[in-house]
Amino acid sequence: MRTLRVLTTPLAATAAVLSLAVAGLTVGANADQSADGTHQRGPDNENYDPPVYSPTTQAVFDGTPGNPLVRGWGVYQGLAEQAWLPYVVASADQKRVLDKIVQRPKATWFGHWQPDSDIADRVRKYIELTTGGDPEVLVQTSIFRMAPWEREACKRLPSAAEQASYKQWIDGFAAGVGDAHMAVIMQPDGPFVLCAPGNSRLPANLIKYGVQKLSALPNTSVYIDAGAADWNRDDPKRALEMLIPMGIRYARGFALNSTHYDSTERQVKYSADVSRALAARGMPGKYGVINTASNGRPFKGYQYNGPNFDNARACTSVQDKRCVTLGIPPTVDVGDPTWGWTRTPASSPPSTSTPTCGSAAPGSTTRPRRST
Repeated sequence: MRTLRVLTTPLAATAAVLSLAVAGLTVGANADQSADGTHQRGPDNENYDPPVYSPTTQAVFDGTPGNPLVRGWGVYQGLAEQAWLPYVVASADQKRVLDKIVQRPKATWFGHWQPDSDIADRVRKYIELTTGGDPEVLVQTSIFRMAPWEREACKRLPSAAEQASYKQWIDGFAAGVGDAHMAVIMQPDGPFVLCAPGNSRLPANLIKYGVQKLSALPNTSVYIDAGAADWNRDDPKRALEMLIPMGIRYARGFALNSTHYDSTERQVKYSADVSRALAARGMPGKYGVINTASNGRPFKGYQYNGPNFDNARACTSVQDKRCVTLGIPPTVDVGDPTWGWTRTPASSPPSTSTPTCGSAAPGSTTRPRRST
């Protein structure tokens, strides 16, 4: 599992916390109260009263038809937003900087660190703290539940107990979502499904179980992680090799750049290529979402020579290169000339920022790794 970067300087915090939002760990709610009945603030209590942020409204534009992301995006208000505690103790000047993170929607990560027996309640609480009780607000999440996963997934297959646990956890997650409007990024680091021992389809079939279960909910849109343009060397066929076995037929679309730092422009082009390739295989209308949480100074994974790619170093100046800083803010209109693209590919997807480009799917992001 990915580790979280320690927040040090305000600049590093700004660059790191957003990626934080992509994979935020959720904490169990705990209604601690003092003797006089007032709520206590602290890491064991999600139920304090934070400022109420208005949902981020997404205007309708001439883009993806029937886009489920074109609605208000909720801003999660709880301790799974790892920028929150630094924010409440920050100076006024620091808060103005952190506002760019704390008050933007992001996709919080849920995964195996949350017990099967608790996941439904945790999801319900997360929805409550994201929507403020408004049933029309979009909630964003990333599911990182497969075990084994990443390099371990290349060495062994899930045991019978792990398979049963995975399905129980997914069932609980779905029960927690219910009829809420939610965008889900399914299983970041998707390319690891291709390295299963003996070319087994078992990991892909488990992920497909999750895709089908969540896609059957009335207001949930699932985007299956397909790596990133640099990871797949811009080859749409490689994306299809993982997406088809993982159940793209049942999903709204796919997610890119969840754990990489490649450029948004490149992901937009690659997304259009993958969408066309899927249409050619009889699956039209599959669109991508892009994580823009940490690619403000984009670089390709195979060009990075620094320490710990999973939590690459934060930029320390505006001249710094191949480092982590915020990308474009969440948006459903990646064709907007504001972003400065040299060209706008057809079928432009929403960005996620792990906020959804706001999200390929989701709202808040925190590493382990964040869009819809």
